[in-house]
Amino acid sequence: MIIDVHSHAWEYPQHFNDDFRQQASRAKGGTEFDLTVTLDAYRSSGGSKADRTIVFGGKAKLSGLWVDDEYVANYVAADPDHLIGFLSVDPTQDGWQKEMEVGHQELGMRGIKLLSMYAGFYPSDERLDPLWQYATDHQLPVLLHTGTTFVAQAPLDCTLPRHLDSVATRFPDVRIIMAHLSHPYEGECVVVIRKHPNVYTDVSALHYRPFQLYHSLMLVQEYGVWDKVLFGTDYPFTTVDASIDGLYGLNRMLDGTALPRLDETQIRAVIERDALDLLRL
Repeated sequence: MIIDVHSHAWEYPQHFNDDFRQQASRAKGGTEFDLTVTLDAYRSSGGSKADRTIVFGGKAKLSGLWVDDEYVANYVAADPDHLIGFLSVDPTQDGWQKEMEVGHQELGMRGIKLLSMYAGFYPSDERLDPLWQYATDHQLPVLLHTGTTFVAQAPLDCTLPRHLDSVATRFPDVRIIMAHLSHPYEGECVVVIRKHPNVYTDVSALHYRPFQLYHSLMLVQEYGVWDKVLFGTDYPFTTVDASIDGLYGLNRMLDGTALPRLDETQIRAVIERDALDLLRL
């Protein structure tokens, strides 16, 4: 079984403003990202190997990204047997609680995606308590972007894993996923997922920094939290095939060195983990 817990649905470039696109281009040496998303392209790049895929858009006025939940619901409706939709909210904008209720109750979204750094808020802010309480009451998992960005106006402090520590303490029943192993704050991520039974992380969009990913997963191994790591891609930034190949290739980098190896049985377990059971989906 393969569950991709981290995949996007949006219309590019319509769902992004010019500032976001320009900053993305600068981050890639002046070349604009092609962030076009299609279900056929996802499938043909290995997505057909995924038994189920979690899909979301994203809402962050500060950074110039806004995907209405209706768009995601329509994307999911094209293949409801394999796709699971998550709603998104930007709590800095008026009406976000109503959007959350509509996304869940009317559009059938089964989880929540937050872009705290991109929108400029702290997930531990008590003004978000209604969100965490709603997620508790309705058993909705919450996946948050944690880690770096190229967007200048997005405050890095908002993305630090430490802010989920107090959330998980106050709302211990919510399934929380910190995306991208919170790179480059992997150490904080690992100690938070070890501390809280219902807090997880994913390995999405990390394989193309292989030495960093090796170090990150070595922390996971040394802290004994392999079971808290979920498979994800971050499509369209990368694919199922590339993500799997990247994970299996990490130990090959070490040939001819005395560096410790990652447990390949555990790497396979990450790829084949039944995240739906863990997330109650």
